[in-house]
Amino acid sequence: MSADVETVVIGAGVVGLAIARELSLRGQEVMVLEQHDLIGSETSSRNSEVIHAGIYYPPGSLRAKLCVEGKQKLYAFCAENGVDHEPITKLLVATSESQLPKLKAIQETAIRNGVTDLQPMTGEEARKLEPELFCVAAMLSPSTGIVDSHGLMLALQGHAETNGAQVVLNTPVERLGLGPSGLYEIAVGGGMATTIKAKRLVVSAGLHASKLARTLPWSGNYRPPETYYAVGQYYALSGKSPFSRHIYPMPDGAWLGLHVTVDIGGRCKFGPDIEWIPEIDYSFKPEKLEKFLGFIRTYYPALDPERLHPDYTGIRPKLYREGEPVPDFFLHGRETHGLPGLMLLYGIESPGLTASMALAEMVAERI
Repeated sequence: MSADVETVVIGAGVVGLAIARELSLRGQEVMVLEQHDLIGSETSSRNSEVIHAGIYYPPGSLRAKLCVEGKQKLYAFCAENGVDHEPITKLLVATSESQLPKLKAIQETAIRNGVTDLQPMTGEEARKLEPELFCVAAMLSPSTGIVDSHGLMLALQGHAETNGAQVVLNTPVERLGLGPSGLYEIAVGGGMATTIKAKRLVVSAGLHASKLARTLPWSGNYRPPETYYAVGQYYALSGKSPFSRHIYPMPDGAWLGLHVTVDIGGRCKFGPDIEWIPEIDYSFKPEKLEKFLGFIRTYYPALDPERLHPDYTGIRPKLYREGEPVPDFFLHGRETHGLPGLMLLYGIESPGLTASMALAEMVAERI
């Protein structure tokens, strides 16, 4: 029995499209299957669009390695392909003397990750850059930026399709199988309603990765990890932005706090907040903002809550539950599950957008 296509990638988010581009550049015949009618409809378009420097992640982790490598690749790709982006910089701020050790520890972690351009600042020096800001000390990150995430995904899709890849929308994957000839069998619904046979398979399905992986007939000890959901809300500030760069308070565990991002159009947003939820639900709860107003005012005392309004929500695929240690990205290949030509990507949340092109290269090499 012959394959219908050499490689199938499930999920047309930024990571799936980057993988499709990389595989097609290497001469593979690629088909990307996307359940929605638009690329990047979930995690990839419901985030802060920040190009991260690689500051926070544990040294030696995939998050750190792929973020630092991916940042350089992403800036170069955007410049070469006319994707709107800007190295807008970021101020990481300590709002009390008690936070100074944490600020110093973050700098040390960044240096170990290869991020050596952080610039320590006093509160006065930071306020010269951002007069509306309050802090006792800060760290300027020159390589942190912002990107038009949809423009990026369109460019990645264009590269992939130029190299022969197909991106098929409105095609939800219902289950996965392994045929007697060793081909992967991808049962799809929607307009296609058929089974596609492929030599290789990449599951880059974000929120749905664990659910899809569980439909494969596993033998032995391998079991797909569980994916948990954390929803975050973003609040936009009407009128002129009080800040010209991103402002990040001290992180609280894995949560980076209700931070400020300034998008490509100069619009100021606060978010995301965080709430663990049992199932995918994008509904906005405006009443949650009240408990975060005091947090925002620790670094932006002049905040006028009347200028804040609901913007959008995003859900991150987490590999841990609230209060548990934060694991690394999971890239499960043959060495993990025993099946050739199969890559399973789990828990690809922040900094997945920044890391996407480096991650794509790693997947292409391993598959």
